[in-house]
Amino acid sequence: MESQGKTMINDIGGFEGLESTNVDDHEKEVTRVDNNKMRTTRTILLSEFVPRVLAFALTFSAAVILGVNKQTKVVPVKVFDTLPPLSVPVSAKWHYLSAFMYFVVANAIACSYAVLSLVLSLENGGGSNSSSGLIITVVDVVMTGLLFSANGAAASVGLIGYEGNSHVQWRKVCNVFHKFCVQGAAALVISLLGAVAFLLLVVLSVKRLHKN
Repeated sequence: MESQGKTMINDIGGFEGLESTNVDDHEKEVTRVDNNKMRTTRTILLSEFVPRVLAFALTFSAAVILGVNKQTKVVPVKVFDTLPPLSVPVSAKWHYLSAFMYFVVANAIACSYAVLSLVLSLENGGGSNSSSGLIITVVDVVMTGLLFSANGAAASVGLIGYEGNSHVQWRKVCNVFHKFCVQGAAALVISLLGAVAFLLLVVLSVKRLHKN
């Protein structure tokens, strides 16, 4: 009887030890999964944070650079062939051209959206598999297309200003308004980089959706 009692006690102790070991292993597995999720979330947030901050800074800078861009020059204007030319002050401003207005408005919309989407992404934990994350990805695509179209429109007008068009008798003006054209070209390059930042966000979101 005594030996049987000892055997039962040992068996019970063995079961308790086995149960304790299983509980410890389960807790370690849960902790490891939680740590992996936290690392994944931090990685996603970092990949969202940097491009969105860049997109905001670049599009904001492009809108401001072209929005304050203006230049006034005194140019000779010949009214009659028999009279000497008149010196007339002529100004070049961004809102004189609809393509430049479109450019400034598009970049202003993009930089405002970049701030809003950054806040939503941080609140959402950077998850692109949720409904809000999917909406952000779709709007990222729209912003990318908007910026590239605005850059194309501004570039076409800038090219005409730089080279002119002899077929429709449009004279080049960048030889007169050199500062205005240089500042406009700088805004165009910066905005293109902002469009690339939004395109990078789209690529990252599609990659995460594909993995999920």
